[in-house]
Amino acid sequence: MIEANDVRTGNLVWYYDLYMNETVFEVEGLLDGFIYNSSLPKSKLPLANVHPLTLDTHHLRSLAFVRGEKEHGEDEQVYSYRYNRKDNIYIRDEGYSFQPLAAAGGQMIPYGQPLVYVHQLQNLVYSLTGKEI
Repeated sequence: MIEANDVRTGNLVWYYDLYMNETVFEVEGLLDGFIYNSSLPKSKLPLANVHPLTLDTHHLRSLAFVRGEKEHGEDEQVYSYRYNRKDNIYIRDEGYSFQPLAAAGGQMIPYGQPLVYVHQLQNLVYSLTGKEI
């Protein structure tokens, strides 16, 4: 289950469909304990039936994050997302979660809480850039 204050329009979440398959969808709206999407049965689901999508490296790559390259002296566990000409968002793969990093003084400094779910990463990027990923 996902909390109403954790999810917003544009987030990716999932539910069990009629055949018990995990079906991923994008939130189109929230109202009175329901999440709306035009592809859902009856176009809505109760929040209790919606689950957060666990973040993994496949999701990072599909959301335009690029893995560091050892050949260029970069940490292979750090993924970056370039959101304008000169700025990046950095995330380190901790194995069980993903830690946001800030580039400061030639170092990568951890900040904030580790991310476990795709919607948390989407919300962080949106908060920092004002753009959807």
